[in-house]
Amino acid sequence: MTDKLVTALIVVIGVPAVLVGYIWGTEQVLRLVSERMKPRIRPWLWLLPAFGFLAVFLVYPMIGTVVTSLQDRFQKKFVGLTNYSWFVGSDDALTALRNNVLWLLLLTALTVGLGLLIAVLVDRVRYESAAKSVIFVPLAISMVAAGVIWLYMYNYNPPGSPQTGTLNAVIGNVGLGPVPWLQVEDFSVNTLMLIIVMAWMWTGFAMVIISAALKGINPELLEAARVDGATELQVFRGIIFPLLVPTLVVISTTMIITALKAFDVVYTMTGGQLKTNVVGTLMYQEMFRFGNYSRGAAIAVVLLIAIVPIMFFNIGRFRAQEAIR
Repeated sequence: MTDKLVTALIVVIGVPAVLVGYIWGTEQVLRLVSERMKPRIRPWLWLLPAFGFLAVFLVYPMIGTVVTSLQDRFQKKFVGLTNYSWFVGSDDALTALRNNVLWLLLLTALTVGLGLLIAVLVDRVRYESAAKSVIFVPLAISMVAAGVIWLYMYNYNPPGSPQTGTLNAVIGNVGLGPVPWLQVEDFSVNTLMLIIVMAWMWTGFAMVIISAALKGINPELLEAARVDGATELQVFRGIIFPLLVPTLVVISTTMIITALKAFDVVYTMTGGQLKTNVVGTLMYQEMFRFGNYSRGAAIAVVLLIAIVPIMFFNIGRFRAQEAIR
């Protein structure tokens, strides 16, 4: 019996058997307690496996990462905050942080802004479903595949050579010279080109969420405003936009977390060269190119510290919305 067959049997038979066994065991345990205590104990018994997975696959690795970040390159002795001092004083690390700030600001603005614009516009057309489907399709593509697609879009050949890149071929037809989209001397432009790829993917996500919130607005409220003489712009500014703000905040925090975790597109398209590194690719380079797991762990901890407050803010928003309901 091969290892693959054993693994398949474990997945197909073993996992469901363990699940059924846990359910049966939980009910047996509950029979031993009083009826008054069962409602209090049952939720914790059902949550116990989830807590176990979190402890094994999240909490334990996180603690290990923090410990590693406090050790030397060979993980043989503790060096305190040396790795964090390197991060603060490294030009490469500061460039990666600057690029992550650009990702945070521009990706959030592009996806939320375009998503809002498209959701409002397609809400008024007959082919709304088809339009939404076309715009949402890029999100179904993996980030690596999207990076490869846009590498061909941005491909640059020297002037006088056939332009195989889509964008350069298009502008060449109107008499403009080829542009090295990912090799511009202003390195911020290179990062912007990468952000556009991610915005192309995530705009559909923002559009769908905003469109769902838009459908939840009472049409009678909008019609009453129009009857009172309000223009479409006034209706949007005075009614639609304020009612969409909670949804926009949730989408914005989601995109901020996505921007802070950016890796695939940068790694696929530039590998972090031309000063397009972000924190994620810098961490990868330190760990797997230079073999310095301690510095990589320190970068991971910095990224975690940046993301955790945003996650708590998002959770707080969800709780506030549930309290209103």
